[in-house]
Amino acid sequence: MTEPDLTKEERILRMMKRVLTDVAKDTACEPGLRHPLSETTVQGIRECLFVITEREQELAKELGRDTSARPRFIDEPKSEVVVPLNIDSMKRGIKRKDD
Repeated sequence: MTEPDLTKEERILRMMKRVLTDVAKDTACEPGLRHPLSETTVQGIRECLFVITEREQELAKELGRDTSARPRFIDEPKSEVVVPLNIDSMKRGIKRKDD
């Protein structure tokens, strides 16, 4: 979904989610080291992200948008089967042996 297709509230929620996850990434430290953010702040970020996600789902449902789309790994098997077609032969018609 492109940015212009979103409502103002959806754009705000998306931006807030992006900023909060960027803060989490930028302040992440090596295992065993003390995190620069307090545990209360980290928990607050988690709760904000949870509320944002809930509201995004509510808005999508209200607007009749599909929420079943999920990211896929490149090596994940696909459930669809692609059958290549030779369009040129279809345009000319099927050749029969008796022609």
